[in-house]
Amino acid sequence: MAERGQLPPPAKRLCCRPGYGPGCRPGQRAGGGGGPGGGALCAGPSSAAAAAFSSSSSAAAALGLLPLGKTQSPESLLDIAARRVAEKWPFQRVEERFERIPEPVQRRIVYWSFPRSEREICMYSSFNTGADDPAAAAAAVSVSSSAVSAAGGAGTAPGGAAEAAADESRLPFRRGIALLDGGCVDNVLQVGFHLSGTVTEPAMQSEPETVCNVAISFDRCKITSVTCSCGNKDIFYCAHVVALSLYRIRKPDQVKLHLPISETLFQMNRDQLQKFVQYLITVHHTEVLPTAQKLADEILSQNSEINQVHGAPDPTAGASIDDENCWHLDEEQVQEQVKIFLSQGGYHGSGKQLNLLFAKVREMLKMRDSNGARMLTLITEQFMADPRLALWRQQGTAMTDKYRQLWDELGALWMCIVLNPHCKLEQKASWLKQLKKWNSVDVCPWEDGNHGNELPNLTNALPQGANANQDSSNRPHRTVFTRAIEACDLHWQDSHLQHIISSDLYTNYCYHDDTENSLFDSHGWPLWHEHVPTACARVDALRSHGYPREALRLAIAIVNTLRRQQQKQLEMFRAQKKELLHKGVTSITNLEGWVGHPLDPIGTLFSSLMEACRVDDESFHGFSDFMENMGQCKSLEYQHLPAHKFLEEGESYLTLAVEVALIGLGQQRIMPDGLYAQEKVCRNEEQLISKLQEIELDDTLVKIFRKQAVFLLEAGPYSGLGEVIHRESVPMHTFAKYLFTSLLPHDAELAYKTALRAMRLLVLESTAPSGDMSRPHHIASVVPNRYPRWFTLSHIESQQCELASTMLTAAKGDVRRLETVLESIQKNIHSSSHIFKLAQDAFKIATLMDSLPDITLLKVSLELGLQVMRMTLSTLNWRRREMVRWLVTCATEVGVYALDSIMQNWFTLFTPTEATSIVATTVMSNSTIVRLHLDCHQQEKLAGSARTLALQCAMKDPQNCALSALTLCEKDHIAFETAYQIVLDAATTGMSYSQLFTIARYMEHRGYPMRAYKLATLAMTHLNLSYNQDTHPAINDVLWACALSHSLGKNELAAIIPLVVKSVKCATVLSDILRRCTLTTPGMVGLHGRRNSGKLMSLDKAPLRQLLDATIGAYINTTHSRLTHISPRHYSEFIEFLSKARETFLMAHDGHIQFTQFIDNLKQIYKGKKKLMMLVRERFG
Repeated sequence: MAERGQLPPPAKRLCCRPGYGPGCRPGQRAGGGGGPGGGALCAGPSSAAAAAFSSSSSAAAALGLLPLGKTQSPESLLDIAARRVAEKWPFQRVEERFERIPEPVQRRIVYWSFPRSEREICMYSSFNTGADDPAAAAAAVSVSSSAVSAAGGAGTAPGGAAEAAADESRLPFRRGIALLDGGCVDNVLQVGFHLSGTVTEPAMQSEPETVCNVAISFDRCKITSVTCSCGNKDIFYCAHVVALSLYRIRKPDQVKLHLPISETLFQMNRDQLQKFVQYLITVHHTEVLPTAQKLADEILSQNSEINQVHGAPDPTAGASIDDENCWHLDEEQVQEQVKIFLSQGGYHGSGKQLNLLFAKVREMLKMRDSNGARMLTLITEQFMADPRLALWRQQGTAMTDKYRQLWDELGALWMCIVLNPHCKLEQKASWLKQLKKWNSVDVCPWEDGNHGNELPNLTNALPQGANANQDSSNRPHRTVFTRAIEACDLHWQDSHLQHIISSDLYTNYCYHDDTENSLFDSHGWPLWHEHVPTACARVDALRSHGYPREALRLAIAIVNTLRRQQQKQLEMFRAQKKELLHKGVTSITNLEGWVGHPLDPIGTLFSSLMEACRVDDESFHGFSDFMENMGQCKSLEYQHLPAHKFLEEGESYLTLAVEVALIGLGQQRIMPDGLYAQEKVCRNEEQLISKLQEIELDDTLVKIFRKQAVFLLEAGPYSGLGEVIHRESVPMHTFAKYLFTSLLPHDAELAYKTALRAMRLLVLESTAPSGDMSRPHHIASVVPNRYPRWFTLSHIESQQCELASTMLTAAKGDVRRLETVLESIQKNIHSSSHIFKLAQDAFKIATLMDSLPDITLLKVSLELGLQVMRMTLSTLNWRRREMVRWLVTCATEVGVYALDSIMQNWFTLFTPTEATSIVATTVMSNSTIVRLHLDCHQQEKLAGSARTLALQCAMKDPQNCALSALTLCEKDHIAFETAYQIVLDAATTGMSYSQLFTIARYMEHRGYPMRAYKLATLAMTHLNLSYNQDTHPAINDVLWACALSHSLGKNELAAIIPLVVKSVKCATVLSDILRRCTLTTPGMVGLHGRRNSGKLMSLDKAPLRQLLDATIGAYINTTHSRLTHISPRHYSEFIEFLSKARETFLMAHDGHIQFTQFIDNLKQIYKGKKKLMMLVRERFG
């Protein structure tokens, strides 16, 4: 609450003396305005007053509570009656009903009118995780008031209640208790229905001691307004208000109690009244003197407004008849805080804070506090005003997942509110009007979180639903409010429903109607046939509004109905089984799946039943003492509590909760449209399974698992694990994994049967059966108008993989089961990456360090790896090399025969490059030989297979495999010669100069210079270097080839120079080769290392003359090409180029003359380039 340092608002109810004004009889008040506060009329004593309260004595028997005082003696009738009146009657009604009220009676009514429970004080002074778990309340944190300042609020310092990261001691409620226990509460005074006092904040390190003035108004055991001078701005009460309230609750006899101030004033004569007023003005003259003078002027004026009204306001009097009796809620602060949290967009924990606000609404509803609906209305208005809604709709983008979940909770809360079994019709009409208003706004979010769907109005598919709300059903999309709007048409007047929720003894053992919608089952126990999500919404509403026993009764009836329907469905399918299986088609039996449904029906039933397992009987009937539970955070243990009347022998709430969860999870349902709806299906399924995993299975629960697993396997289209399912039904992988792990220790055969049935993923299978377009009895077919977009397919496939991995792990050592699981994986998993993961998992399990390798599991791993190789052979996969290396490792672990097998069948598994560069190379490595402990014969056999593979790969892809083949065949002369011949054969057609140069260099390195020379000449025929490619990567290869030829002898050099002249047009490369050839004599280092004696080759004779002419010609051509597009910034570079050209020209015997003529020609041809030609003349004359 925002406790501002200000005076309380002026009271509206007016008090007057007996006989004042023409309309007032003695003992009656004039006026009757609504509002907290007012006055009480002083009346004379009456001996009959106590008897007047005897009409309320029936309440005494119902309460049976001792007074909060010290006495242990029986309560007086006066206290019993006064307490009941104080709870239910506004004080004005008391005054109007009884002409004279004795002062002792008034005092007891005033005394009992203050709240007596600390639970409500805590609820309004701190966040709670929900009323279901009081022990967690102390761990929650209230909203940070600093957020208000950050958004332009009052800027006051945040109170202790508003530290977002505070621990339990920083909660306002806890701080209030600390202040009370520390003796910080003083000057406590109760005047009528008004409590005041001072609370001293002890001095802190950085702050001095402060005294806060606190004022509280109350009515009918509820605090109706609070003010505090601390200036704290927050949604809830500050610690000072808490301290004063708890002081009054815990120490009522130490509070000085007076009747309303108007009663005291009525007892004064004129002189006393004048003295009272003058003293009051004197004490507070600076604050009240202007107001006092203004009021005096108005009273003395005959025509003033104040003189037209009988009586005067009294802020200490009780409530008027028309006043709404509710706890004080600062609506402005609620709206401001929600607005700030929404503006933070999910950052700084705002999503968590909004969820805590929703939890506070649920807590209020459970306490049957009318502020729950008020607070939710305020929150909803801020959500609807969020500017991001219009932006997202305009841009066509989806809201964030967390924000979407907040909207879901908003819709669910409104569903609970409109289904309040005891709300008034006018209140429901008001809510319906507001919901329709929000529903009609364009930016109102759609129920499925995406683009809306056009599902039929299933909420009203129930006995009461004839008058379904047409306005909402005609809308093109269902919004988050649609279900709440539809729920406004529901009522609780059905006599069968009333009997179910109100009695544990409602049975009919003579009922023999065995039809589908019979009211009782064969045991005579009541059933409730209604659209399941709607029926469960009733359960949620009962729980939310503080009717746990009634909710439990209805939940049991619903679960018994579902179990009966299960049995009927099984019998029906068995009758139709042959026909359906012969056709090979099936239908979806439910358009709306229960898991992932907006109303979360299965989660509601499960929570209701589990709550009954952990709550003692006393607290389940009502609310246990709140303070006993504060701070006692215990780990919950679920127990088989004594059986309910409508449960089978040996069953309990726990078994019923588990069974209904299994029923919901196993239901066959269609995959909904839209990303959010599909993610919600996955998320809710995982949440429900997570809750199930907290329960320790005993023999009773194992029987339930067996029963449901058998049903799911045999129930046909009613089960997601039926023999034939619709291709678009939600997969069962996650659920089946949980069933498998739960059943495995108790019934392995059933566990494997269930898991293997769930492995299928029909939506990825081209031959999957199509949906049955007929409408057999009891089955609602779904006719999809398009192929669904499964946005969560990657997640679903990963869950399928997890299920398979779980089975592989469990089947270790069991050959038969491993073969079955392998077959299922190969049939049902369509993703190579997931199969590869399974192969890796199987390999790890099979080769655990603490045991010998499991050869069967290793073979499964290898088989899966081979399947991955085949699947990815012709497709691009960035993990392919990793997969190939892993497969060789796996085959090595299996044994030499596995390696030999993959090399024999390499063409179905690997590309030629992979087979030679990875497979064969690894197989022939020393590490592999050592790992396999091979003898010489085995080594040679394996090497022979590797060489055969290499030659086959070289034939298939010589460009990429020839070098690897040569390397692998080095130690076998015949194989090596064969590989070399393959290279020669491919050199003329299929190989590039770079590949040939690489192999040629390899040959030289291995001591085959003539073969290297042969390959180099073949490479030269494929090469073409133009005049401007002076940085081409092949230049080094050309220089190497020429050097190799020069070293072999004159003949070899003479043979390669024509090839060089033909292939290379780059002048600088040619001049480099020319210089290298003139430095040493050809063949100076022979084949066997002997130095040759000979002369340097002449530039005037072949073959160097041909090379010199080609070099000079290349310089001339390059010069003209460069001058065509030369720019001034390249002039200096061009001059240097001409200098190099001159060096080459001068190598010829008439080179000087040729170069001079060349320069003269340039001057003549390019005389227009004056600056350049001037530079040429300066350098070359």
